[in-house]
Amino acid sequence: MPTMANDSWTPLLGDAEAGVAGAKERLFATLYAQLHELAARQLRRHAGASISATTLLHEAYLDMAQGQAVFPDRARFMGYASRVMRGLIIDLSRQRQAQKRGAEFHITQLDTKVAAQQAAPDSDERDLVRLSEALDALAARDPRLAELVDLKYFCGFSLVEIAELRGVSERTAQRDWEKARLLLYREIGENTAA
Repeated sequence: MPTMANDSWTPLLGDAEAGVAGAKERLFATLYAQLHELAARQLRRHAGASISATTLLHEAYLDMAQGQAVFPDRARFMGYASRVMRGLIIDLSRQRQAQKRGAEFHITQLDTKVAAQQAAPDSDERDLVRLSEALDALAARDPRLAELVDLKYFCGFSLVEIAELRGVSERTAQRDWEKARLLLYREIGENTAA
């Protein structure tokens, strides 16, 4: 479970945001263990991923280090790290689905009987893609709620921890979680029906 007590990395966030040389690397080293646990949690949720937690963490770091994201607080940093890891897992899942459908081959003639018999992508992979699309839609509608979902579902923070991170009451965090779940449920239902 994520720890709340260790805020030794907080000054590094400001340095990284200000572009101080080596600040992103020091921040990454400071948070390595916590980010590794986050990567392992992401992979446990998505059992079909064919990547190790260490590889996922390092790929996420490469994406995060190249970006110009601003991390004014721990909640935004962890939410961003979770979104990057989720995006990498989604990309791997889509690549695996494409390979199952023969993406590595060049089709010159399509036999409709064979195409009809091909298996559909695994339901877990489809669910993961639907969830990702629903979270993207929620982020466009209400970024604060999407971040809460990343913190709760993907980072594993409790609502008490999220309330502390955001400086709100636990009841406010609970209401936001319920609203986010309702909006995601609706979004997933609309995408499935379409």
